[in-house]
Amino acid sequence: MSKELLHNWEKKSKEHRKNYQQFLKRADKNKVLRQLPELHEAAFEAVDCLSCANCCKNYSPRFKTPDIKRIAKGLGMKESVFIDTYLRVDEDGDFVVQQSPCPFLNTDNTCNIYEIRPSDCARFPYTDEDVLIKRPALTLKNSEFCPITYYVLERLVNATTK
Repeated sequence: MSKELLHNWEKKSKEHRKNYQQFLKRADKNKVLRQLPELHEAAFEAVDCLSCANCCKNYSPRFKTPDIKRIAKGLGMKESVFIDTYLRVDEDGDFVVQQSPCPFLNTDNTCNIYEIRPSDCARFPYTDEDVLIKRPALTLKNSEFCPITYYVLERLVNATTK
């Protein structure tokens, strides 16, 4: 089931975008939230993040103040030097990495700062929390580059249409 579901997922995600959008708009939030832990776990069993790393290659997390403090300290840098070296302010006023891929992404798709990574990275792809429903635009965007988000949405949509 998992292999079939993930076969050609990038193309299918784009094709199913309207279905996802409609589902997220009308979904029973409490029912969805009850299903997420199991679906999240199943998705992480089906997908090896280290074989993908699309999130680290193409997008940036937000670096919030606690993240900046923790990472700068972990790297033995002053916060201002860390910001000047690695970050920029985006159109939403958030600190993000200056370029993609993430400067902390290693060639084997592991993270150079995994133990102290930004909270956005630790939480990504938000498939076990209410962000999935509360921020549908983000969920739709994530479904097009993250096979885990795609997997969870497919399972949710298919469960309600049966």
